[in-house]
Amino acid sequence: MPEADYTVGLRIDVDTWRGTRDGVPRLLEILAAHGIHASFFFSLGPDNMGRNLWRLFRPVFLVKMLRSKAASLYGWDILLRGTLWPGPEIGKGLAGVIRATDAAGHEIGLHAWDHYRWQTQLERLSGADIRAEIRRGLEALQAIVGHPVTCSAAAGWKCNETVLREKDTCAFRYNSDCRGRSIFRPVVDGVECTVQIPVTLPTYDELIGRDGLDDAHYNAHLLSLLAPAALNVLTIHAEVEGIARSALFEDFLVLAAHRGVRFVPLGTLLPPAQQVPAGTIALAPLAGREGTVCQQAGGVAA
Repeated sequence: MPEADYTVGLRIDVDTWRGTRDGVPRLLEILAAHGIHASFFFSLGPDNMGRNLWRLFRPVFLVKMLRSKAASLYGWDILLRGTLWPGPEIGKGLAGVIRATDAAGHEIGLHAWDHYRWQTQLERLSGADIRAEIRRGLEALQAIVGHPVTCSAAAGWKCNETVLREKDTCAFRYNSDCRGRSIFRPVVDGVECTVQIPVTLPTYDELIGRDGLDDAHYNAHLLSLLAPAALNVLTIHAEVEGIARSALFEDFLVLAAHRGVRFVPLGTLLPPAQQVPAGTIALAPLAGREGTVCQQAGGVAA
């Protein structure tokens, strides 16, 4: 018998060429086997993620890479992609994978055009640059799936008030740009923006290796963080749970089913519009992650 009844919004971020090519098809197989639908957020432009190697000169980023054993976790093709020349354009080369995800009934959303640029340079981008990044990615994704895309999730939880204003012009039903504890409408200059469904649970790379946590105890620890009376939103990555840790993820789904966990796309968590309270966002540090990320004011759920 299930121990409790939990609903968890399952968000899948797809950051790279390899994650799209190899990780997404594997995740589609796993989810189909368990009768689960999720929200996939795709990066469409050049895969330049290998340029993150320059961040190794930052002590916090170096510690994270060593703690998560990044070379074995992600693979050298991801870690070096786009370092010496521009990486391949994901949406152009792997459109079939994205269409297959849509055809399987999963919710499709925009993650980024250039994931690396968004995650590492957002604070320096102008409003026009941000608008161009969003529009270019959105148009590419809609051309692939052949219908409107109605949700987005900012790469690396990098978001600010300019991003919120620009996304308000895209007719999204919701965005998932921040970490937090409850669904809300962020207010910018007195105006309520598109609903945010924040991620409430930590990711694999934020947890693993901290306080001695290893793969043998990871799934039990993650399940212990679920709260039956609260919003539960989990992000996994095609590059991690879809490739190097796919067996661990499948074990997690089995354990979760025994505990009464039900996984759903984020869009199904939306309450009636009149029930969504207003709130604000702020940039703040997050345990296990370099730098600051966008968070619902008041902090992340414990």
